[in-house]
Amino acid sequence: MAVLLNPASVAVTETMLRDIPEAARALGLQVQFLNASTSPEIEAAFATIARERVDALFLAPDSYFTSRRGQISTLAAYNRLPTSGQNREMVEAGLLMSYGTSVPDFFRQVGIYTGSILKGAKTADLPVLQTTKFEFVINLQTARALGIEVPNSIQLLADELIE
Repeated sequence: MAVLLNPASVAVTETMLRDIPEAARALGLQVQFLNASTSPEIEAAFATIARERVDALFLAPDSYFTSRRGQISTLAAYNRLPTSGQNREMVEAGLLMSYGTSVPDFFRQVGIYTGSILKGAKTADLPVLQTTKFEFVINLQTARALGIEVPNSIQLLADELIE
């Protein structure tokens, strides 16, 4: 499998480079890291993926990749490459699946913080919050196009199935 990283996102890249090799070893997977922080670099990464005959692609969480979801989903479809991203918008664009933070839940938490501050709470007194709601989204149309049958047991785990 390949992992696409945006080297401009240093913290995410460092975390992925540290954690993914261990997880891949535990699953018996070989992993290849590719960097892209521009549209031409995304094209080059997919050329490498095609040349190396990679079986699947994981996109590191990064807003740049979300902004380029159309390009990425087009290249993934062209290369018949199962691809996993960080949010439902990427699955709506045509990627196979995503697992990540629920954006509506994240904004709800931001609203609660903002409301507390507007009511006079001191920011130093507010607790640090971490998102607790994550979404698993599968694009069944993409799965069919890739010749992947998503078992019913996996479909039942999904928060949303996109047809």
